[in-house]
Amino acid sequence: MQLPVTAILLAFGTALLITPWVRKWAFKCGALDRPNRRKVHERLMPRLGGLAIYLSFVASVMITSQEVARQAIGLIIGGSLIVLLGVIDDTRGVSPRIKLAGQVLAAFAVIPFGLKVEFITNPLSAQMITLGLFSIPVTVLWLVSVTNAVNLIDGLDGLAGGTTFIALLTLAATVWIEVARAGSSSPGQEVAVILALILAGAVFGFLRYNFYPARIFLGDSGSMFLGYSVAVLAIMGLAKGPTFISVIIPVVILGIPLLDTVFAIVRRYCGHRPIFQPDKEHLHHRLMDMGLSHRQTVLCIYAINIILSLSAIIMTMITQKQAVLLLAVLSTTILIVANKIGVTGIGKPGSYLPHSGKQQRPSGM
Repeated sequence: MQLPVTAILLAFGTALLITPWVRKWAFKCGALDRPNRRKVHERLMPRLGGLAIYLSFVASVMITSQEVARQAIGLIIGGSLIVLLGVIDDTRGVSPRIKLAGQVLAAFAVIPFGLKVEFITNPLSAQMITLGLFSIPVTVLWLVSVTNAVNLIDGLDGLAGGTTFIALLTLAATVWIEVARAGSSSPGQEVAVILALILAGAVFGFLRYNFYPARIFLGDSGSMFLGYSVAVLAIMGLAKGPTFISVIIPVVILGIPLLDTVFAIVRRYCGHRPIFQPDKEHLHHRLMDMGLSHRQTVLCIYAINIILSLSAIIMTMITQKQAVLLLAVLSTTILIVANKIGVTGIGKPGSYLPHSGKQQRPSGM
């Protein structure tokens, strides 16, 4: 498998060049993020950064590929729908129902291209359970869940972009290792590695303008596109593997956004609060409440992402029983630490932010 060095450099360079242009266009078309009591920034910020990443990624794939693979076409079509939805939301705003409907449509868009979860495996045995007709709803659920999970953590400068960058590199590495161990690869696995590295190049170029202090935000166009793309690439490269670990590795790689989403649902449910109502108890909120600065919080979460990524890579190199044991230790540690810092919200009053705005204004973001 040959590394797409030219394509990676092209995606990186294009993102560096066009992000300032996209930033200026965001100001002209009114795609601006206004400060409020839930946000850290104190001035108007352009939020169409996802468009720069998308254009850089697609341009690099189209220019450097002699023949665009079927799976790549599926990702580009579905990703285009997601970006279009995000741009409309960034400029005009859309209701949660319309946003969810658009995400589901984008999820269905990749299925005709063979991108779906076809089976799950029993962690205690090598038995595979074919999903059959259930493969479609499972695929849609996975894609929509990861799309929204990455969107949810996009609360600090460079957080969602950096998290996705680490996830893309890890995804490419784990697929590469699985291919090396197997001695052969499927076309989907090779495409997954290439696309993941190209997208990582585009994200890295964009982070030049998005890391603290940011000059442009990802916006929904960016956070949803990145979440959607990583979810599709995980199906393409890992979700069709014959072992339980192959299926669970994408979950470990995306541990921060997925767990933050799960913890948000749990604490709101246990606190008898609307599940979709925003609060100030996400991981980055809690770390800042503990005294970490904006930059330190982002770097701390990067470090956690790297630990999870290294764990995922190790899981591909050890036996299944050892991997399950490592997963159990990792999960237990995460739950203990999460409850300790208050992310789960168990036994804590929380900082619920109703739309009425009649409660006291909480500190921080």
